Amino acid sequence: MDAVRLIRDTRRALKSAWGEQDLIAEAWQTQALAEAVGSHLAQHGSPELRAGGFSVCEAGSRACGSAGPPGARVSSVRAAILTEVREPAGTLRELRDLLSELGVALVSMACSAEDEAVYWQCIEAVDAADDSKDRVCSLLREVEAGLQGEDGTE
Repeated sequence: MDAVRLIRDTRRALKSAWGEQDLIAEAWQTQALAEAVGSHLAQHGSPELRAGGFSVCEAGSRACGSAGPPGARVSSVRAAILTEVREPAGTLRELRDLLSELGVALVSMACSAEDEAVYWQCIEAVDAADDSKDRVCSLLREVEAGLQGEDGTE
């Protein structure tokens, strides 16, 4: 499945995540998706995308780990069905926006958390989402600079 479609599916799931565990599960799904997009670009992207793709992959994998979100139920990993990244710049923009939305949702949950453990789980997830977003933005700048160079504009 195309990355943009998966990102949009994840965005819808994030918007419908009302409970703490649902939000944590969607944070984990988002990071797994960042890892998958980065991995795909590192393996199948143009040579200019490979290092940045690996960087995004690394941030996503560090954030989500392999065991799933602590205390949350995840029936399946959406990112596992990623098969292509048709348009890297558009995909990275969508992923950047999803990570921004995730950060806002996590900060909101942290501010209203009554349990200290939930508060710190949200804060750690915000930090991870910020790291992933920074790496996505860096790669997006490289992609957009390359596209401008191809057009002959500066």
